[in-house]
Amino acid sequence: MKLFVILLVCAFAISSSFASDPSPLQDICVAIKEPKDAVFVNGKFCKNPNLTVADDFFFQGLNIPQSTDNKVRSLITGVDVNKMPGLNTLGVSVARIDFAPNGVNPPHFHPRSSEILMCMEGELYVGFVLSNAFENRFITKVLKPGDLFAFPLGMIHFQLNIGKTPAVAFASFGSQNPGLITVGNAVFGANPPIGPEVLIKAFQLDKKTIDYLQSQLWFNNRI
Repeated sequence: MKLFVILLVCAFAISSSFASDPSPLQDICVAIKEPKDAVFVNGKFCKNPNLTVADDFFFQGLNIPQSTDNKVRSLITGVDVNKMPGLNTLGVSVARIDFAPNGVNPPHFHPRSSEILMCMEGELYVGFVLSNAFENRFITKVLKPGDLFAFPLGMIHFQLNIGKTPAVAFASFGSQNPGLITVGNAVFGANPPIGPEVLIKAFQLDKKTIDYLQSQLWFNNRI
């Protein structure tokens, strides 16, 4: 029995270690594109640590409002390992989200990270949906400046500006590259398209409606 408990604890420890980015094996691993004389760690090649500079760990501009003149009236400015090479192996990233009045960050999920969102300006209606095992229970809240809300890893979630003025939020992630899958874009904007016969049965819609949805230009509100 004791051996079983030990094995069970070890199994949970091992599984939890893969629930987010792996721990770094060295102090820094600044990502570079050229593999010459480099080491491949966490999906990126590492610059020689002796050649790193402050700018590898620096990003400027998250204080600048971005244009929300688009279909969904919101825009995400993400800062992950692709924009700040020094984040490689550090297991963190951030994003700024600008919302016009009635702007929405459409239902989406992050395959590699949970998220903590802080409302900085405006009033946001936010929420996420639990998995089928919990009967897709909907968890929701209205956020005002200074409020925080957490979105669990892999759960579909959204944010909507319900105020009369622009809104701003900052998100923190437990991954250098949390990923972003917007549900509508992925289902109806897949390339090549998902067979309409699948979507007709899955969503219980007629072919005309599915054809209309697949013909739309699904907007990616991330820069």
